[in-house]
Amino acid sequence: MAEAKEPEAIPFELTETDLENLAGGDEKFTPHSWEDLKHIIAENNLSILKRKPSDLRRYITWTNKTKASFASITDFVCSQRLHWKPLPEVSTATGPLLECRSSVPFSDSNDYKILLNDWPYGITSDVTHIIVWSKVRLPDQKPEGYLTAESTALVKAFVETTFPERLAAYGDAHARERVLWFRNWTGLQSVRGLEHVHVFVRDAAKDLLDEWTGVGESQR
Repeated sequence: MAEAKEPEAIPFELTETDLENLAGGDEKFTPHSWEDLKHIIAENNLSILKRKPSDLRRYITWTNKTKASFASITDFVCSQRLHWKPLPEVSTATGPLLECRSSVPFSDSNDYKILLNDWPYGITSDVTHIIVWSKVRLPDQKPEGYLTAESTALVKAFVETTFPERLAAYGDAHARERVLWFRNWTGLQSVRGLEHVHVFVRDAAKDLLDEWTGVGESQR
């Protein structure tokens, strides 16, 4: 008799939606549509966002392997994806500290980076999942980690300037209707050591995605 394979360790807390999703498998999975995303974000019901079960399993495997090779997922993202070198000091409250040109989030382009999400939620093909990484932490409310009103206003202003305004420059009269954003509260963050905001853009042209993510540019 073949020896039973040990179940893979779960490297992060799974939501009830994740558990139901894994039990159902890909054949029962329905990706999030744009209207679904709008409703979830408007209701702040972020815990029901889900990945395709096979993608979630791959994400679990990748996380375990990455943690075995790097000190943490935060360390991997800093060194391999963002190319940011943390300062020697470490904050137990926020994770690595990074040298910033400005103390105001998103006010200096050297203090943030826009990348496509390597592990996007299970969304329909017309939607692109983007992550905005910030060296500057966003003030939030403890202990849950919800954004303060001031932080929400900062993120909203940045997102609207960066995404809808560029879409509008391409002649899109409904640009604001094609962009959504949210920032997970602490309990839902899989990379808690680095500040990041999720952005969804509908029907984004490749040249705009390349512009936003700096494809072809030297690393900052």
